[in-house]
This record gives sequence, C-alpha cells and structure tokens, in this order.
Amino acid sequence: MSCSSNIRLDKWLWAARFYKTRSIAQQMVQGGKVRYNGQRCKPSKTIEVGATVRISQGFVDQTVVIQELSGTRRSAPEAQRLYQETAESKQQREQLQQQRKLAFDSKTAPPTKPDKKQRRELLQLKSRQRES
Repeated sequence: MSCSSNIRLDKWLWAARFYKTRSIAQQMVQGGKVRYNGQRCKPSKTIEVGATVRISQGFVDQTVVIQELSGTRRSAPEAQRLYQETAESKQQREQLQQQRKLAFDSKTAPPTKPDKKQRRELLQLKSRQRES
C-alpha cells in the first residue's frame, strides 16, 4: 500500500472498494452521502490516518476509521486493511439487517394470482373507494 500523504477522499473511497468507480465516489461525496470527521466536504479533501468517515449506501450506514492511505485499487482483502469499522456501526448495521429480514419474512404472498373474476372485483372495489 502506498503511504502518500496527499490522498483525495474520493480516491480513497474508490481504493477501499466502497464504490465501484471514482466518479460514483465523487458524486456520493458531493451529494452528502459521505461525511469526513462529521462534516460534509469536497471530493478533493485530503484525508489523514485516524479520521472517521461515515458512509451511507442505501439502507446501510457505516462509520469507519481510516487505518492506511492508498490511491490504488487492489484486491478486497487488501482494501479492507485501509479501514476499521467501529463497533457501534457494526452493531447498528446488524440490527437493521435483522429488522429488514424479519419484515421480509412476515410478508405473506398470496398463494395464487387472482383470476379474471377476482381481478374485476378488485377493480370495482378500488373504484368505489375512490368515489367515496
């Protein structure tokens, strides 16, 4: 891993494999999905070891501490050495994952699709509700 001291935030996020391309990393930083030491910043922000980065990706929010600097994208195991996820972040992420799984499991799909008569009845019911 390179230890260059002038690494941009968007480049580090790409090298740490949080985003697939640098341009996506840049857009996420500009859009406020990434916070550096608790504050919004520009993609060109020079980062340092020991800083905290909060990353929002869909349902997942991660808080990581920068362990190493690198501007080159390498394999996933090497990329994981660049950061350390905080314990609270891991716990919160696992909790949200369990909640989503329980919510998904509790949904029951109908056993079959409605037939033509049932579809007509559903449409009539919906149109009556709109009129009310």
